[in-house]
Amino acid sequence: MQYKILSKDSLAGFVEALSKEYTVYAPKRDKKVPNKMVWKVLEADETPTFEFVNTEMSPKDFVFPQSECMMRFKAEGKEAMVLKPVEMDTERRVLLNVRPCDAKGLSFMDMIFCQDEQTNDVYWRDKRERTVMIGLACNNPCPSCFCLEANCGPHHEAGLDILMVDLGVNLLVKPLTERGKSIAASLPDAEAGEPERAAIIKRHAEDAMKKTFSTERVEQRSLMELYNLPYWERVCETCINCGTCTFVCPTCHCFDIQDEMPANGDTGRRVRNWDYCMAPLFTLHTSGHNPRGKKVARVRQRFMHKYKYIPMKRGGEVGCVGCGRCVRLCPVNIDIRDVINAMNAPDATAEGREV
Repeated sequence: MQYKILSKDSLAGFVEALSKEYTVYAPKRDKKVPNKMVWKVLEADETPTFEFVNTEMSPKDFVFPQSECMMRFKAEGKEAMVLKPVEMDTERRVLLNVRPCDAKGLSFMDMIFCQDEQTNDVYWRDKRERTVMIGLACNNPCPSCFCLEANCGPHHEAGLDILMVDLGVNLLVKPLTERGKSIAASLPDAEAGEPERAAIIKRHAEDAMKKTFSTERVEQRSLMELYNLPYWERVCETCINCGTCTFVCPTCHCFDIQDEMPANGDTGRRVRNWDYCMAPLFTLHTSGHNPRGKKVARVRQRFMHKYKYIPMKRGGEVGCVGCGRCVRLCPVNIDIRDVINAMNAPDATAEGREV
């Protein structure tokens, strides 16, 4: 591995060089809410900030937009209701200073959207291939982060083309893909000892994270034992099914597809919108039957999906990267770490009534 070095004083030039081929996005402070970090285009005279925990929304919207027009159609005439694909966006972009947990989130969703030839989502794949991921290692994880427990970490590399580690005055640059090597090719080589400094910073970041739960017992317990835990009733009492946790989550990927037609228009469009598993209409059948018609069943679905159903089908990989957004932004203070601990609790039994 050939490490490179990038001085923060040289960042403007680095970004300018990237801007010749890509639109460069980076986390920036919201002008109206100073503590809120949002993804914005990095202008030519701007340098990215390095003092932030994470953006409020994950960058999944770049690849999986909250609302995306897939096809258009006419309502009348010879071509009525003939679906025609919309022209694909061609923007090539760089996401600069993306956190490792968010990069792992996109890497995880590659398994969902592009599983095999039969499940190869062109809308996801196209944007993913046009997006370069330059990560910034997390040297100071916040108390709500739990990436280590979610098979990730503050210096994780999955999903990234380049990982940068903040050494203070300089950034250690670690190219991880051929695309990353090409971008970093013009940078000077790192000096002896700098990779070791980054390794020490990584160890300190990991040591600073307090271990909050283990998934070992969740893995050992049968699906039905977890499914029937009385604990779900307690979580249900608190949850308001608002969906905030799913919208900010970098791995939640549920969506709905609808045909939209203006009241007085002659053309319509087929749109894919984010949806969430706790919404009352999410699994409602056209027959009127809803397999998760009760709130408690919908609440249970979110946690079981991430920590039991997905690991069963994806070789132990959990559907969570531990970014902590759901912990920080839940309006009723539900902490997923408490829920996993309850699923682990040795005194929890399967004697609860089925819900």
